[in-house]
Amino acid sequence: MGRMKSETETQRERWPRWVYASGSEPDARFTFANERTFLAWIRTALALLAAGVALNAIDLSMSDTTQRALALLMVVLGLLCASASWIRWARAERAMRKGEPLPASASSTVLVLGVTVAALVLLVSL
Repeated sequence: MGRMKSETETQRERWPRWVYASGSEPDARFTFANERTFLAWIRTALALLAAGVALNAIDLSMSDTTQRALALLMVVLGLLCASASWIRWARAERAMRKGEPLPASASSTVLVLGVTVAALVLLVSL
């Protein structure tokens, strides 16, 4: 039988190391809550991507250029949301491990602005 690994050895093996190699293991409830938040952001990213595909596939009563621009905006927002979700998860996990306050996130503002622009363009175009 192999020997049991220490907590430090296990932390060094987990990825990303810059998250798991610092601090100590937080309460599992907080880690799971952080994971649920990450998954909610991923669902939002998938919804934005689906909206982009729908805008590109459905013929709406607006110019092709406007429709494609909206579709592109939604796909880009989906990409940003997916990327930001991982960064947000990692920063929160690291802060919890180090006993620091949770970091602020500017990604919410970008998403709100993007979706607001898309909604306004749709309202004006319909």
